[in-house]
Amino acid sequence: MFENLIDRLDRSFKLLKGEGKITEINVAETLKDIRKALVDADVSYKVAKKFCDDVKQIALGQDVLKSVKPSQMMVKIVHDELTRLMGSEASEINLKGHPATVLVAGLQGSGKTTFSGKLALNCKSKRGMKVMLVACDVYRPAAIEQLKVLGEQIGVTVFSKEGSMNPVEIAKEAVETAKRENYSLVIVDTAGRLAIDEQMMDEISALKNALEPSETLFVVDSMTGQDAVETAKAFNERIDYNGVVLTKLDGDTRGGAALSIMAVVNKPIKFISTGEKMDALDIFHPKRIADRILGMGDIVSLVEKAQEQFDEEEAKKLQKKLIKNQFTLWDFYNQIQQIKKMGNIKDLASMLPGVGKALRDVDIDNSAFKGVEAIILAMTPEERENPVILNGSRRRRIALGSGTTVAEVNRLLKQFEDTRKIMKNMAGGGAKNAMKAMSMMRKRR
Repeated sequence: MFENLIDRLDRSFKLLKGEGKITEINVAETLKDIRKALVDADVSYKVAKKFCDDVKQIALGQDVLKSVKPSQMMVKIVHDELTRLMGSEASEINLKGHPATVLVAGLQGSGKTTFSGKLALNCKSKRGMKVMLVACDVYRPAAIEQLKVLGEQIGVTVFSKEGSMNPVEIAKEAVETAKRENYSLVIVDTAGRLAIDEQMMDEISALKNALEPSETLFVVDSMTGQDAVETAKAFNERIDYNGVVLTKLDGDTRGGAALSIMAVVNKPIKFISTGEKMDALDIFHPKRIADRILGMGDIVSLVEKAQEQFDEEEAKKLQKKLIKNQFTLWDFYNQIQQIKKMGNIKDLASMLPGVGKALRDVDIDNSAFKGVEAIILAMTPEERENPVILNGSRRRRIALGSGTTVAEVNRLLKQFEDTRKIMKNMAGGGAKNAMKAMSMMRKRR
């Protein structure tokens, strides 16, 4: 996400390095490069030009402190303006009502159905809501079946009406059923077309008028670039939706849609979808996205992902094991599973300041753990608990059983022993304080 733009902006700021102060000449040169970088990232020329004009006005009015370099000052100004361009603050979804109703609109292939499932899982697992999905795409072959499969996968009821071709009737009956059966949230998945047409617009307008939803969300494929922005504009003029959902951001290194939509339609981006897994849905935080674009990382999101997987009781048990030097290879294996649940390893690493750029050309994914997992799973329970007994013949058997080499088995055991020593030293102080801090954060939430 945004990789090309990150590279280009980094080069733009280098134009100011070595300059003693900000002047109209060196700012103009830098902003010309930034404007081109934004346009290449699929930001509309009009939005890119206004952005650069705003940055220039602020930059030339700034007094640069002796302790701050001009390039650093420009990064700060661009960061603040990027945040403002994307909406400044995260925008909450409105889930008020009995039940709350969310209407999901967009073109065919934008990811509406998958997003509906992701939102259902998010509201069920993180908000404790009883959720019903409603299949109102009566035209696309297998659309209803796709929603049913997703519903079964996440444990959410899917309402559909066999034989009916009237989406408004289906949606109204679903809401009535949800009221009777005490559902707290109804998510209505609607039909899309390959392009905007009057029939589709009439249908989504009729659904919105009939349901009076608490929230109408427009789902758009970010990989369509400027077309995404134009489609968002056309839908907004017709149904006046509450917010935008950007899908497939993990497949788009440009990200221009994220930077343009708010400026064009004046509606907030509420969610971004960055993967195929059903839990790959994030609230859109403008400041955090600006941080990532400028290579500052995103520590807050990383901590939040860790908290979602954090089990306080398990952590306490683990700490006791560490203090007593009883941390085993099976504990090590379980920690790997916790890390993998947080998401793609490269994406997680990119949230650390400065790490994203260093790893840009490095191919890292969760398959990097496969060798380690295979080795541990090839061991007997006794060997995992007490690796000291792993003599030469046992190591050869484990290498054969895991499809690895003895050298790889030896390397893992060495790394495990080093890790255990470090973690034992941390357990008495640093880990204990970290656990206490995380516990306090959790109570505040």
